[in-house]
Amino acid sequence: MREIKLSDGIIALSPLRLDDAETHLAGEDEPMVRWLSGGPGTRAGVEAYIRHCREQWETAGPLRAFGIRVGADEMLAGTLDLRFAAEGLAPGQVNVAYGLYPSWRGRGLATRAVLLVSRYAADEGGKEAVIRVEPENTASVAVAQRAGFVPGKHTRGGDGTRHHWYIRDLRIDTQ
Repeated sequence: MREIKLSDGIIALSPLRLDDAETHLAGEDEPMVRWLSGGPGTRAGVEAYIRHCREQWETAGPLRAFGIRVGADEMLAGTLDLRFAAEGLAPGQVNVAYGLYPSWRGRGLATRAVLLVSRYAADEGGKEAVIRVEPENTASVAVAQRAGFVPGKHTRGGDGTRHHWYIRDLRIDTQ
């Protein structure tokens, strides 16, 4: 697998590793479970997900899962998933989903991560990045807006969950 590392000098994004499982489980809290995973993680479940993510990297699959890392020791502060194919996306759209562990929130790290991954997505052929957010998730809405995403359409998932879409034209990232 080609190791990739994106950095802006403050944070780094790199593929999730099996040794991230313990930190991820320790950092999971109610908002992360509610907005991202839908249920509390288990060690076996998190390790299986990380192995799936590594396989996606190795096979150039549609999922690119990153750890959001901070500091010289690259401590795991959260995760970011970039999906080049997902239900409801048009060709050229990529879905961005992110979450920070509680002790890392409120520092602008999620916005930095979204901006870094947007440049990566553009380099990989993405035309528009999409962040789909439940309207009550005001912190995620704020990240999308700070990262230059603009409101788009509103959808409902199969379970009736409302999502507001925030969209960023990635072609501006390649100019």
